[in-house]
Formats: sequence, structure tokens, C-alpha cells
Amino acid sequence: METVDAIVVGAGHNGLVAANLLADAGWSVLVLEATPNPGGAVRSGEITAPGYLSDLFSAFYPLGYASPVLKSLDLDLRWTHAPDVFTHLLPDGRAATVSRDLDRTAESMDQFAPGDGDRWRTAYEEWRSVSGKMLDTLFTPFPPVRNGLGLVRQLRVGGALRLARRLVLSVRELGSEMFDGEGAPLALAGCALHTDLSPEEAGGGVYGWLLAMLGQEFGWPVPVGGAQEITTALVRRFRGEIVYEAPVSRVLVARGRAVGVRTADGRDWRARRAVIADVPAPALFLDLVSERWLPSRFVEDLQHFRWDGATVKVDWALRGRMPWHNPVAGRAGTVHLGADLNGLTKYAAHLAADEVPPDPFLLLGQMTTADATRSPAGTESMWAYTHLPHRRTWHADEIAAHVERMEAVVEEHAPGFRAEVIARHVYAPGDMERENPSLVGGALGGGTAAAFQQLFLRPVPGLGRPDTPVDRLYLGSASAHPGGGVHGAPGANAARAALVRDRNVLYPAAIRAAHRVIYR
Repeated sequence: METVDAIVVGAGHNGLVAANLLADAGWSVLVLEATPNPGGAVRSGEITAPGYLSDLFSAFYPLGYASPVLKSLDLDLRWTHAPDVFTHLLPDGRAATVSRDLDRTAESMDQFAPGDGDRWRTAYEEWRSVSGKMLDTLFTPFPPVRNGLGLVRQLRVGGALRLARRLVLSVRELGSEMFDGEGAPLALAGCALHTDLSPEEAGGGVYGWLLAMLGQEFGWPVPVGGAQEITTALVRRFRGEIVYEAPVSRVLVARGRAVGVRTADGRDWRARRAVIADVPAPALFLDLVSERWLPSRFVEDLQHFRWDGATVKVDWALRGRMPWHNPVAGRAGTVHLGADLNGLTKYAAHLAADEVPPDPFLLLGQMTTADATRSPAGTESMWAYTHLPHRRTWHADEIAAHVERMEAVVEEHAPGFRAEVIARHVYAPGDMERENPSLVGGALGGGTAAAFQQLFLRPVPGLGRPDTPVDRLYLGSASAHPGGGVHGAPGANAARAALVRDRNVLYPAAIRAAHRVIYR
């Protein structure tokens, strides 16, 4: 039996962040990855045509670029930007554009209502006044006492209460309160629908505000050479061992304490100090840990865990540039298209009713526009994805019909698009899960972004921390606070918890006492 200080289950970006932090602290660390490749949802490959590089799952990285976690690792990366951050195309062809150039953004919003440009400037000034502390609050362990108190001191009680109200507004309400015209609210709403929330859901406004303002401040950059460069940088930095094609079948527990894992080939691997799991919460607790070691209330709560929606993603290799009807869209790395605000509500309603949306809303990425290395000069490597209801299986003809709908939306906004396509690749929800077992049913977020499964309610009602009812076992995936996105915070929080538990003899007793109160 090989023995190390810590075992990390899963070489997704969160697992690699945790492994790096523990190795930096002097621990011996082993990472066990079920697939042949590291990176999880942060990978690239030529899946359409030779010379056309696609990001297989995630692509643009405002959270990763701004994340204090990834910054602290000083990764060897080069970032690049499209001329504009994103554009939301309305059905009538008008465009609401966010650019790193604040004047350009303001000019775009003013086209929808005079004064909305200045209102956007005001919103951005408000964001800049809190952005540093907000990001530190989001990406540190819950509860964020120090950073939270810093925000309260800065904003004072009245300002903090108003910020708290903003954080629970729906994106429709937030947009209508902040702006007069249609463009700026739609820019926020399109960002909010990067999650599985509708424009009407409480808490959706914070996602729209966060992504839009990050775009204004930092842009939505991409690594030069593909998303895989993030993973490569994390692997290159790691001073430890990674074993591939080693799926874990069991977390080994003795007297309520995680002591190692067993892989599918029957090998046992011992961990002296910690096991960190970069896998979805249901997989960890219901598959890898016996219910014998979990409080019955905890197991019951897991039955109410909710996934985010399924995803269909199409990658295209284009022989030329996109023939956008509105040329403004040609400058944007990301294009939102297929719906105005009411259209977004209807799209989300179909998903909530377990129906396939007849008019899909698309998130489209122009990768060569953002990074010239992604395809030959004068061409475009492009993708688009949309959501479907979360189901365990989809028939091939259902997916093919929906891809046809997606391409029809693109063709409507870019006449001649289909004639430019030389190759296509489709990821159905099941394909995503086969490539990366953590993308259960094509869910990209590790669980819903809804308010009832955030903070101390993620993944179930509890402490909002990576500690689990099994001592020395930590949840370090997107199923843990603060959730999905490529920022490394769940992995970092798990590593920090393991380090604190190792040096503080009172810590495990305090966690056990808290769990007894919560799950009795």
C-alpha cells in the first residue's frame, strides 16, 4: 500500500489547485484521476478539423483571471482578449456590447436609452469600490468573517444592507432598477443565464452583475494556446505524483476517519492526513463513502441535491470569418443570441417545465477572434452551447433536432454561416459525462446555482465548508462553496481546511460538534 500525506481524488482544476497548495505546505500528495487526461472541464483539442483548436468544455475565464486563488499560484500563463468582451444580439439585430473600453460600453448602452451609458459608468464605479473585497469574500472559506467585516466597515451599515438586497434580486429586477433602456438589462440577463437561473429567480442578479462587471474591469480573457494551458500550468507546477486511469471506487474509513482510498483495480492507497475529493457531492457521499459513516439526516438531505441543466455544445471549423448581419458581433469573444429579455424568460420556463426549448438561447464563443492561435489566419474556431432539461438520457434524434435549431439561430443572425462550416463536432449531455464523469448529465456547474443550494446550503444544509461528516475527508469540487466556474476556490478551501485540521487539535472536535447539532 502506497502511503502519502494526502490523496486528491480527481485531477480537475480544483483537485490540482488543492494538490499544489498541500505540496507547497510540504505534504506528500498523490492525485488519482479516473480518465487518461488531467483538467476535467479545462481542456482543449482538435475535434473539428486539423489546425482548429477547440476548448472542449469551459472557454472564457473572467473568474479565473480575477481569482485570488489562481493569482496566488503564479501560474505560467499568457492571456489574450477579443476586441470586445461580449455582445448580446437582440432578435431585431441590435447589439448591447460590453467592452473593456468603458466609453465604448457606455456608447452601446446609450443607443437603447439616453443616460444609460452614464448609469453603466455609475454601476461600474460602485463595483470597483467593492470588487477586491467582494472577490476575496467569494473565494475564501465560509463564513467570510474577515472579508465580510471589511466590506461592512467600508460600506457602513446602510451600504452593506443595500448591497445585500442587490445580491438577492432577480436579474430582471436588478436591470430594471439600474437602467432605463433594454440593452444594459439584457447584457446583465445574458450573463446570468450562464448559470441555470431564469431572469425571474432570486439571486440571479448577482451573477449577471458579477460577470458583466468582471468583463468591464478585467475582460473575459482566454489563455493563449487553449484552455488546456491552465491545466498544463497547474500540472507543471505540482510537486507530486498523478496517476491516470485510476478511478476511485471507495473512500476507506476507519473509526470515522478517512485513511485512504481503493481504486477500481483493487489497489489500496493510504493517506496519513487527508483525502480531498474533486468529484460531485452525490458521487462522493452516495458512491464512494458508505452510508454507515454518514448521519441519516445528511443522507436524506442529499436526496434533495439538485443538478444544473444539461448542456448541448457544438464546435465548428469555419473556412472564413463569421458573416454577422451586425458587424459589431464580429469583435466579441462571446456572443449571446436568440432572445430578448422576455425570450430569455420563455426559454427558462421551458427548461423548468422539463421541455426542450423550441427557440434556444445560445452562448457562442469566437475563439480565433479571442486568440489568433486557435485556427489558420482568416478562419474561425467557434462553438455554441445551450441548455436542456436535466435528464439521464437523450436520444440521438432529439440532439440532432436541437443542433438544427441552434444552427438556425446562428444562421438568422449570420446569413451564410452554414456555407462557411467545413467541420462540426457535437457534444450531447451524455458525451460530456463520458469525457468527464463529473459533468453528470451534461451539468457544468456541479449543482444548481439557485439560492437554495448556495453558501451554507451547498451541497446540503450545513456549514458551507469543505469539511464532511467523515474526519479528514474534504469536498473540493464545484459541488462545494462557492460553486462552479474556473477559479479554484473549492479546491483551495479544501486544502486550507486540511491544513488547519492538521495543526489545530480543537478543530475536528468543533466540526464534529457542529455536525451533531445540524444532522441529529
